[in-house]
Amino acid sequence: MSAYPHPPIAREGWLFLGIAFGLALIVTGAAGFLWATPPWLFFAFCVQFFRDPARPIAGNARSVLAPADGRIVAVEPAHDPWLQRDALKVSVFMNVFNVHSNRSPVDGEVRQRWYHPGKFFSANLDKASIENERNALWIRTADGRDITCVQVAGLIARRILCYVDQGTSLLRGQRYGFIRFGSRVDVYLPLDALVNVTIGDKVSASATILAELP
Repeated sequence: MSAYPHPPIAREGWLFLGIAFGLALIVTGAAGFLWATPPWLFFAFCVQFFRDPARPIAGNARSVLAPADGRIVAVEPAHDPWLQRDALKVSVFMNVFNVHSNRSPVDGEVRQRWYHPGKFFSANLDKASIENERNALWIRTADGRDITCVQVAGLIARRILCYVDQGTSLLRGQRYGFIRFGSRVDVYLPLDALVNVTIGDKVSASATILAELP
């Protein structure tokens, strides 16, 4: 299955890139390249932060894919606060050097979306899942399995972007949102899901299989 098409530089970063590039050109012309080094470095940082490379889409209809790039910081039984059920939680922490585009972990329909304002603790802490700003999607697969996918803001993240809502049909690996500047994504799975990752594993959005649904 081919990757969902999108620009190689995320559209969420075009404004930042334009400002950084323009500032770097102005300072270079006015004061020379040495004085312009900081704005050029900021431009380079924006390019790497907002990159959004095409990715292969792994697995099959029963696969639950990583919704984000990063490192696994939690694999544990947990209470799903959105669907009020016991679940397995798998959490992916994104630092500022990871790709921050978010992709659907499964094929399914968005049954509900919730947004909850909150605090901005470091996203690698467990309390970030229940205290930070977050946006949750309840996705139901064609065979009736429920997945909750939660975008969580981090210490310096100040903007969660989500482009889908109730009634939207998603394909696994389809791009649906973005979080700026460090964050995490929590995935709540049915208790009988077979988890394929452990804490510390590095994962790639849509290319890594987090779990399999029986």
